[in-house]
Amino acid sequence: MLQYGESVTDPALNLDRAFFQDPHPTYRSVREAGPVRPALAHRRLRVWLVTRYAEARELLNDPRLAKDSARAVELFPPGTAGPYASSLSAHMLNSDPPDHTRLRKLVNKAFTARTVSRLRPRIEQITDGLLDGMAGAGESDLMESFAFPLPIAVICELLGIPAADHDEFRTWTAPFVAASSAEEMRAAHAWMLAYLTGLVVAKRAAPGEDLLSELVHASDEGDRLTADEVVSMAFLLLVAGHETTVNLIANSVLALIGNPNQQAALRADPSLLPGAVEEFLRYDGPINIATLRFTTEPIRVGDVEIPANEFVFISLLAANRDPDRYPDPDRLDLTRQSGGHLAFGHGIHYCVGAPLARLEAQIAIGKLLDRFSGIELGSPVLQWRTSTLIRGLHTLPVRVR
Repeated sequence: MLQYGESVTDPALNLDRAFFQDPHPTYRSVREAGPVRPALAHRRLRVWLVTRYAEARELLNDPRLAKDSARAVELFPPGTAGPYASSLSAHMLNSDPPDHTRLRKLVNKAFTARTVSRLRPRIEQITDGLLDGMAGAGESDLMESFAFPLPIAVICELLGIPAADHDEFRTWTAPFVAASSAEEMRAAHAWMLAYLTGLVVAKRAAPGEDLLSELVHASDEGDRLTADEVVSMAFLLLVAGHETTVNLIANSVLALIGNPNQQAALRADPSLLPGAVEEFLRYDGPINIATLRFTTEPIRVGDVEIPANEFVFISLLAANRDPDRYPDPDRLDLTRQSGGHLAFGHGIHYCVGAPLARLEAQIAIGKLLDRFSGIELGSPVLQWRTSTLIRGLHTLPVRVR
């Protein structure tokens, strides 16, 4: 059994800017060599990168991998904790049982299937309006004109955030999910904390018919979220509620542009759409590497033993293209049985907003194809964001007709 540093033939993989532009070839070679290997993230942070489906699925639900942000911060080299050093990161996704169990139970009481289903008419209305704007422009950036404004409008309306503040959130959430300077991180934290704290105070005094008001007043056998917990939960739902869906929509459209036969098949048979969204999630989903975990004791993965107190990066993007789970995984196939993909995670931290993301993607992609007979790239040069968490483009210029 090997531990880190024992194999001179398996040096730490550098997760650099070039890697983020096209991680799939790197993931392919890492998978072929084994389920896990050491890597360097953000230039200085040593991690263990997991790329195979079976091991990824198992580790996502392994209680020996912890997520507690307060404990995680202590393991970072000085100056590298980034968003984990923010009090806003002390939310459900960065907690372990029993805290996670309690928080998830309270959130589930407010974030129900009924809450999501009743949003369909409004999502369709917002989508139609955005497509009207694209039709008039001819050529536009799909990120700016469609993929971003739809999810941010939906999650802000769901949380009860005024429409005038929507664009502000794009500016201030970006440093939490992509490479950013310490100064940018501090400014983003200060703005977001002040804004959400004020909003929670307002909802407590005068609740509305929105999810944030429900979270403020949600209780289970007398248990309530504290003011700080509501603020961090609002932050989580706001960031996760739009970042994932923005990039799910854009990555799906890019996949269809690059696979015209699959686009034609979907146009010919719209009933394929629910399954197509699952294949988009598998093929190039919006999350690259799952949120941070660390070992609380030595864990064996294949022939490698990961010591205690080490960070583990589980690549959902890589696992979803494991040929042992999905034959011919680099091919987009909208008729594929893509069930079991890990795009929304697995286990107790499975994405609470998955039903909403699926609904938004189905409406957005279905209406986009129905409105326009042709969608083409406006530029062959695309730049992907430098982020271990998000698999997303900076821009997606398209021409529609």
